[in-house]
Amino acid sequence: MSLIYAFLIFILVIIFFSIFFSFVPLGLWISALAAGVSIKIFDLIGMRLRRVPPSIIITSLIKAHKAGLNLTLDKLEAHYLAGGNVDRVVNALIAAQRAGIPLSFEKAAAIDLAGRDVLEAVQMSVNPKVIETPIVAAVAKDGIELKAKARVTVRANIERLVGGAGEATVIARVGEGIVTTIGSAESYKEVLENPDSISRTVLAKGLDAGTAFEIVSIDIADVDVGSNVGARLKSDQAEADMRIAQAQAESRRALAIAREQEMKALTQEMRAKVIEAEREIPLAIAQALKEGKIGVLDYYTLKNIMADTAMREAISQITKKPEEGQQ
Repeated sequence: MSLIYAFLIFILVIIFFSIFFSFVPLGLWISALAAGVSIKIFDLIGMRLRRVPPSIIITSLIKAHKAGLNLTLDKLEAHYLAGGNVDRVVNALIAAQRAGIPLSFEKAAAIDLAGRDVLEAVQMSVNPKVIETPIVAAVAKDGIELKAKARVTVRANIERLVGGAGEATVIARVGEGIVTTIGSAESYKEVLENPDSISRTVLAKGLDAGTAFEIVSIDIADVDVGSNVGARLKSDQAEADMRIAQAQAESRRALAIAREQEMKALTQEMRAKVIEAEREIPLAIAQALKEGKIGVLDYYTLKNIMADTAMREAISQITKKPEEGQQ
């Protein structure tokens, strides 16, 4: 029976130590001690209980200690629990220390929690990044379009990474500066002869204000001549004026036709009134004869006058026809 009890105790001891060593990363504790980092077993157990992976925290702490950084276990663990990338922050602090860039852990942690890559920012501070703008089209005062492309060399500004604008803002401001410079030129030839005038004008505007970058230089990579926008606008304006003139002429023509038709209607109306009046003449003469207002001789005199008038009209019509034939 004693052998059975001893065997059971041995099994329980093995199970206990298996659970203990699986819960407590003893290898990390030994590595930390070998690296000169003082870590307690209870700290490792506490990290397990707080669901913090000890491997990330201990490895980062060892790197920081070897690099001469004064970081504590609590700071690294708090940054991890806040959702930060501990390994990236420590690497950024080491890179900043080697490059002589002043960067505290609190600043690096704030940059990391803000969603920016703090290690990339430190690398960009040492090695500036080149941003290429898309093709920007602008029109000079003489109406010629120019298309320019610029390369902007920027260096990350660590102090303005939190709350500073990104690359899109820098590209937009540089594009605005290019448009302003080309638009203020009297001739497109001035810009082609001195493309560096664009760089000087854009740099003088202080476009990096409020951004997370510091503009080192702006270089014009390419300038091409586009279309003659001024001539096209004048052509479009002339075509529009021609259409307006045609519309006005058509309106006047329609008005003239309407007036002509109106005059024809009035003429026909007047002719109808004259014919109606001529129909009443015989009745009026008969009435005058009956009443003795005119005599027979007066009547025949009137007839002679009417016949003479008709004859003259006929002669005038005969005279007009040969003249029209000669013309």
